[in-house]
Amino acid sequence: MTVQTESDYEDLLSLWSDLEAGLAVILASPDSVQEFELRVWQYDRWMQDLLQRDTDVGLYLLFQLATNSPVGYSASHSLVCAVLCHLIAVELNLAQEERDSLVHAALTMNIGMTSLQDALATQMERPDPRQMDAIRAHPVKGGMMLANIGIVDDLWLDIVTGHHNEMTGKGELWQVAPAQRLARIVRVVDRYAAMISPRKSRVGRSASESVRSIIGDAGDQSDLIGHSLVHIVGLCPPGTYVRLDSGEVAVVMRRSSKPNLPHVAIVLNEIDEPLPQPRLHRTAQGSPQIRSALAASSVRVRLNHHLVLQLGAYAAQQP
Repeated sequence: MTVQTESDYEDLLSLWSDLEAGLAVILASPDSVQEFELRVWQYDRWMQDLLQRDTDVGLYLLFQLATNSPVGYSASHSLVCAVLCHLIAVELNLAQEERDSLVHAALTMNIGMTSLQDALATQMERPDPRQMDAIRAHPVKGGMMLANIGIVDDLWLDIVTGHHNEMTGKGELWQVAPAQRLARIVRVVDRYAAMISPRKSRVGRSASESVRSIIGDAGDQSDLIGHSLVHIVGLCPPGTYVRLDSGEVAVVMRRSSKPNLPHVAIVLNEIDEPLPQPRLHRTAQGSPQIRSALAASSVRVRLNHHLVLQLGAYAAQQP
């Protein structure tokens, strides 16, 4: 399902927003949620259904939300991480049981510091010593909280408990225990999603900067997770901004069949003036090409997302 009308856009945005809002409720008050595990499974299926409708539109909406507002950061961050973990699980052909534990851990990995995570996203100061202690303790605390409210999936619990343990980064990905392998995936995705998201104390980094800081030198093929992430969403995922070598600014709409040559909508001219209407450009078909990725905070334009995604739908239908 692509976005053809304004109603299509509003419906999809509402569904993603409702999913994020529901997740925020259970993460904020897990002890008061009846059948917490069932709710997580329901949100997981809801997320998968939305991605099956149109993965590019889902990524576009998620990256726009993640890079433009720190409000409700904890739930937004968890949902972005869960989506990326799901896509990586498909890319790496993980067993269904591992995929389920991975995604459920991504949705709940910061349950031990939900309110603190929301607060940190809006405070100007660096974390104080008390907050740093809470940050360090949250993986173990989160695992204990989940166990106390009835989660019995040991793999899910182990991923949450170990998702900041640097020791899970040792050894070849397929030669370590499942809990270590999956915790490593969550840690990489967690860092990537955190880097692109804004805080009051700093702006979010561009998506390509975030990926490069995780996988290091682009020629390094040792980091299977980081390179899988790039292969899935590209250096410039849908919903992020780019500067073209013409000087114009565009928003990425959809991935194309050629890695890192996405379909974009040009929204600013070479002197950063808004265009009357977004203009479709397929970078895989020639100039102008992408010169650099941009942090969302550096692009001052009010997008008509419906028109942008309508262009994306048109691009998807053309050879």
